[in-house]
Amino acid sequence: MFVVRPVALADIPVLETLAAVATPGVHTLPRTRKTIERSVERSIASFSSQPDVPSEETYFFVMEGPDGAIAGTAAIAATAGASGTFFAFRNDVLSQVSRDLNISHNVHALTLCSDLTSHSQLSSFYLRERRAGDSAALLSRARLLFAAVAPHRFSDKFFASMSGMTDADGRSPFWEALGRKFFGMDFLEAERMIEGARNRTLIVELMPHYPVYVPLLPGDAQAALGQVHSEGELPFRILSDEGFEPDEYVDIFDGGPVLRAHKNALRSFSESMECRAGAGHTDGDIETCLIATVREDRFRATVTRCASPEVSEDILLSQDAMRSLDVVEGDPVLWVKL
Repeated sequence: MFVVRPVALADIPVLETLAAVATPGVHTLPRTRKTIERSVERSIASFSSQPDVPSEETYFFVMEGPDGAIAGTAAIAATAGASGTFFAFRNDVLSQVSRDLNISHNVHALTLCSDLTSHSQLSSFYLRERRAGDSAALLSRARLLFAAVAPHRFSDKFFASMSGMTDADGRSPFWEALGRKFFGMDFLEAERMIEGARNRTLIVELMPHYPVYVPLLPGDAQAALGQVHSEGELPFRILSDEGFEPDEYVDIFDGGPVLRAHKNALRSFSESMECRAGAGHTDGDIETCLIATVREDRFRATVTRCASPEVSEDILLSQDAMRSLDVVEGDPVLWVKL
């Protein structure tokens, strides 16, 4: 069965292999040995920390398949931008009035802002095999189950910046119309340079500080605004089912939508229950669910089929599920429907 756990130093060679075969458009996955090592070490330090409030922690997870091989990775940052400021474009409507001409109308504009900086960010999601199914939902939602287990480590507000439209060559019409004019380089080159981040000083140095009038952008750039790349449709659907919704913000590089939610609107928080693990099978109504441990230092999450614990403090799990979670009878676990 599939299980999600925190990344470990021993995973570095496998992550390096994954990065080598990932498509060029995947720019949130660390690519080089150095950046992979830095990400893993930072995650290990984050899990070991004892923060009173969310700060610069970043939690990196891997998903193991039934064969023990790493099938995907995902990450969540306690505070977007970490040691800097997270930048996005805010969709604004500017009212323009001319009393002399008796004209009044609204104009759609994009304004560079740092409104999302205090939020926690679902910062990356990568599957070795792009497929729908329970394992994809497990990988994505395990991050939020960890946040539900350790709410003091995260903000009350979360967001995820989805990949915007690009063509087969990795060209973004939104970037070509806007970002390229200020950075003077290709989209993927810019993404590699800043490693998919949105908090670098050069962003605020180069990006326009004045409103960008959307009607002045080429038609293909306007059409791409707020649209999700085909490879992002699966995570978009998973996060939408979780409780995220598109908001007034878009990515400053490719114009992809930003999904946002308060934790109380997320199923991992509002619909999860803490109960005791028990070994065995039940004759009750069986349903697919996510189970996570409540130990911050040895967090595990898996997807399994079991009866709802709504009428009992115990939840009966198979021996495989118990081993995957590294729990014994009586240990507390977090349960939520898939």
